[in-house]
Amino acid sequence: MIAEVTTPKELQKMDPVFGQVSFDNHEQIVFCNDKDTGLKAIIGIHNTVLGPALGGTRMWNYTNEWEALNDVLRLSRGMTFKSAITGLNLGGGKAVIIGDAKTQKTPELMRKFGEFVHSLSGKYITAEDVGMQTEDMDTVRDVTPYVTGISESRGGSGNPSPVTAFGVYMGMKAAAKFKYGSDVLAGKKVLVQGIGHVGETLVDYLTKEGAIVTIADINEARLNEMGAKYGAKVFNGPDLYSAEVDIYAPCALGATINDETIYKLNASIVAGAANNQLANENVHGKILQERGILYAPDFLINAGGIINVYAEIAHYDKAEAMRRTENIYNTTLEILDFAVKNNMTTHQAALTFAQNKIEQRKKEAGK
Repeated sequence: MIAEVTTPKELQKMDPVFGQVSFDNHEQIVFCNDKDTGLKAIIGIHNTVLGPALGGTRMWNYTNEWEALNDVLRLSRGMTFKSAITGLNLGGGKAVIIGDAKTQKTPELMRKFGEFVHSLSGKYITAEDVGMQTEDMDTVRDVTPYVTGISESRGGSGNPSPVTAFGVYMGMKAAAKFKYGSDVLAGKKVLVQGIGHVGETLVDYLTKEGAIVTIADINEARLNEMGAKYGAKVFNGPDLYSAEVDIYAPCALGATINDETIYKLNASIVAGAANNQLANENVHGKILQERGILYAPDFLINAGGIINVYAEIAHYDKAEAMRRTENIYNTTLEILDFAVKNNMTTHQAALTFAQNKIEQRKKEAGK
């Protein structure tokens, strides 16, 4: 007789990986643990049809491991479509390290993480993301070649954030062209939420063009500093999402467009750098469409960073990386037009473009 195994009720709710709502036929999920350094990380490899899975490493103090797993699943999937829609020979991957980047990140922890990356033999290539700096990628490079975004002194392309911001700026201008008939942002009211490396550079582009920029961030000291530096308004109203602006640019963490915020939005365009801006892609994408709010798909317009680090693999120069990033403008217009002609959301249109490229590669490879 086989003894009955009792499973805790909380583990009966869903299968650990395959039952996750964000699981999308990911090829591989790697759980990394090291007692000595305190490393607890998850590497998600979504798809490698177009090439090795490239995506940044995010260090965040997640509430629990389920939250971290859900994040890496969503982010790695987004990287697949980001690379595909941009025409890069890359698949989609991402990594998350559970912990406080300000207090728990050490060179030893980063080197140990690099060893886990190296154990995948190039199937996953890492890069910089939230909570990471270029010097952290240099540390990872000490133990593995499968890392991009290393410092220029070591032959890398450096911090990809400025190029990411340029791509978002191009996507925003394309959205304005589609919505207003002109891509001129001078005089447009733009709310930038999140003034990190990308958000700051975006604010720089916008203020130089003459946009009326309002900024918001959880770091009050940095918010005031950036407001003074760029002459931007610091948001101090009761509800960020109800602010009367032309363009809302989420540049912090994802899912800011959700059941609680979507009907408050008082902007005509959503175009920002954050990944996974829609908490529910299908539901919230459709509501934005019905409300007449134009959404510039995040995984399209924030692709400048991966274009930049891909240069370290493809061996093209900075000028070519910027040219490819500038082309986000044309691709955005093409996808927005495709969405209208086919009566689908802009997110669905972008997804269709990306999936078609992946399916075409499968056919060519006879898979």
